[in-house]
Amino acid sequence: MIEHAPVLVIALPIVGGALPLLFGLFTDRLGWPIATVTLLGQTVLAVALAMTVVDGGAVSYVPGGFVAPYGIELVVDGLSAVVLVLIAAVSLGVLAYARRAGPHADSFYAQYLLLVAGLSGMTATGDVFNLYVFLEITGLAAYGLVASGRSASAAVAALKYLIVGTIGASLYLLGAGYLLAATGTLNMADLAGKLAEAGYGSTLVLTAFGLMVGGLAVKVALYPLHTWQPDAYASAHDTVSTLISALVSTVAAYALARLLFSVFTVGFFDAVPIAQTALLTVAAVSIVAGSLLAVAQSDVQRMLAYSSVSQFGLVIAGFAVGTQVAIVGALVHLVGHAVMKGGLFAATGIVERRTGARRLTEYAGLGERAPVTAAGIAVLLFAMVGVPPAVGFVGKWYIVVGAVEAGTWSLVVVLLASTLLTLAYFARLFERMYFTAPPSASTTDVTPMPDGGDGREAVSTGMVAVVVAAALLAVVLGGTAPLVEQIVEQTVSTFPHP
Repeated sequence: MIEHAPVLVIALPIVGGALPLLFGLFTDRLGWPIATVTLLGQTVLAVALAMTVVDGGAVSYVPGGFVAPYGIELVVDGLSAVVLVLIAAVSLGVLAYARRAGPHADSFYAQYLLLVAGLSGMTATGDVFNLYVFLEITGLAAYGLVASGRSASAAVAALKYLIVGTIGASLYLLGAGYLLAATGTLNMADLAGKLAEAGYGSTLVLTAFGLMVGGLAVKVALYPLHTWQPDAYASAHDTVSTLISALVSTVAAYALARLLFSVFTVGFFDAVPIAQTALLTVAAVSIVAGSLLAVAQSDVQRMLAYSSVSQFGLVIAGFAVGTQVAIVGALVHLVGHAVMKGGLFAATGIVERRTGARRLTEYAGLGERAPVTAAGIAVLLFAMVGVPPAVGFVGKWYIVVGAVEAGTWSLVVVLLASTLLTLAYFARLFERMYFTAPPSASTTDVTPMPDGGDGREAVSTGMVAVVVAAALLAVVLGGTAPLVEQIVEQTVSTFPHP
């Protein structure tokens, strides 16, 4: 069965996503149970596939028996296996949050599972056009989920996301067309060899690189292509913000890395060093600009959104450096950021439900009002800053070491400066929670909640548990770097080296 796992991890959530709509004709109470069973199966498949890859190498599947490069190939290696497990585990965990938080409509869970299918397809595909197809599936599902928010601003944010996202996807598709014109193929492995034959300096190849990287940079939300992200994160339902902040840009960043290493290969950067310099420059600008914009925010969720602009700049910088150590750091930080940022958005959703707080000033005394949630936020904040032994520190450390090995000292300076800026804006939130007096009792005299907080809307123990689990994982995942290093070493050895 394991040989069919690459297609099953995509097909299972597609089939599961159709069931809530089907049973919705008779009842509106089966969306969450169907999604839970589907994602439990997805998680089992992803973990089994990852174990197979670690033990025996990459697993390939050709749907319909149409052999590549004419057919569409699915390939799962060490890097993609890690991301598939992340997608399955995070989406399953967010369901525990959604059980009480909602939305509860069957259509919501159908879109939820469709998003998981699109993300899984982006991760497992070995074809650049098929990547575009799953990119569009992911985008359409994400637009619908953002629009499911309860405010008018959610609809506006979804429309903005749709317009900007469509531009990004179109740029990517146009670049794929240039690759097809230059090589006559769309299969990633086949492209790697034929691009070298066509010549990396070819106008078609250079144009394709710029368009495809630019299109994916929109999806990653690198500065200045990030404009869709703050509104989408801050306006969406808190369940949706938790899910998309953890996974959507994360998988887009992985897809960009896959494009760099499996299609254009390290040979492209050797032949066209200005392309590597340009990507490093964009990443560095995103790191600094995202941090400065986050410092200027008074709305906590928008601050977290701009923080993601900076953190994904850090991840792309690690991939652009291209050394094995930097790739390890980028992958560790990619996984860690998904857990940390998802946990933080889940926590802000809980705080808003309990206290109505959205702004920094309204978080005053949260350590007393909701001690467990506040403690989870504090751990995640310091993990994001890079306090050892948390995963944020480990990822940044590897990226810095990789940058030093590559001699990119300007990037090292940017990385260190961004850490100080991250500390600056997160320290303000920590200070408000623990060193500022809470509001008067008259504004918080409401029903106690599971962690001792004061609540306005229902908050379940499961919702708080998601935040606690994210905080614990942010610390524990710091110890997985040696395993990730082994996986990256095994995978990098299989990358094309024309």
